[in-house]
Amino acid sequence: MSSASPQEIAAEARQVRRLQMMMDLVLSAIRQNEAMTIEEAGELVASARRAALRLFPEKELAYDLIYRPRFQRLLAEKYRLQ
Repeated sequence: MSSASPQEIAAEARQVRRLQMMMDLVLSAIRQNEAMTIEEAGELVASARRAALRLFPEKELAYDLIYRPRFQRLLAEKYRLQ
């Protein structure tokens, strides 16, 4: 088991902050845009997922556990889905 250098830790922390900011922006854009259709919102969510996985390859499970429920909840509330 190798330990990460301070630079590697700082770089990963920046990536995590970037991911969090990106996801918050997508959630806000969907929430605030009254004219956005469910198809457009779905495309935005899919794009956000692809971007997240580019930042953190092989972390699909983490995305599915952390962000997918947030997006599903928002889409269900906004578009009155079951």
